[in-house]
Amino acid sequence: MMGYYIIAGAIFLVSSFVSNKLKSKFKHYSGLSLRNGMSGREIAEKMLADNGITDVEVISTPGQLTDHYNPANKTVNLSEVVYNERNAAAAAVAAHEVGHAVQHAKAYSWLKMRSAIVPAVGISSKLSNIVIMAGLALSVGGSAFGSNIFLVGIALFAMTTAFTFITLPVEYDASNRALAWLENKNMVTQEEQAGAKDALKWAARTYLVAALGSLATLLYFISIFLNRR
Repeated sequence: MMGYYIIAGAIFLVSSFVSNKLKSKFKHYSGLSLRNGMSGREIAEKMLADNGITDVEVISTPGQLTDHYNPANKTVNLSEVVYNERNAAAAAVAAHEVGHAVQHAKAYSWLKMRSAIVPAVGISSKLSNIVIMAGLALSVGGSAFGSNIFLVGIALFAMTTAFTFITLPVEYDASNRALAWLENKNMVTQEEQAGAKDALKWAARTYLVAALGSLATLLYFISIFLNRR
């Protein structure tokens, strides 16, 4: 299992770097006040209105970087600092989350696919590691039963890996929609636009690192399975 720990350690280090960089960027651009003086809530509400979306509510949610769009109850959930603040970081995050609402309204195919597999992924993410470890333990000595259990675990893990990759176009598209709206509607200055773009770039990298890390782990498990056959 040394290979697994090496991969997990590398993923942890890269993830921590990107996460800390994102927090640093958010803090930096939180100091860049918006010329238009609008709060994150007002930015979100205007972007919704400009896209003809009237059935989505913008609400505040506790925590930091807890912003998300909930398609189940059609709410744009903004963390308190994004909801209330009037800076480039808040504008970027608020517009990004509304980007997901726009995807939902326009039946964006990648979002529909991601939403469809969420229940299955919720189950597979909870069971995959348990089943994989059980399969590894039972397959010692060449047990066919243990190998089959291990293969089931790999299949479950593959589903979560697929989910991370399906998430990538959803997140990048939401950011592109946000940045295009901010620019086309003259919501921000060139400096504010550059800050919003930089902040969203690092936010997207957290999803990219997660996807690549999951793929590396999956390939490692597959190599173990093939070597034990």
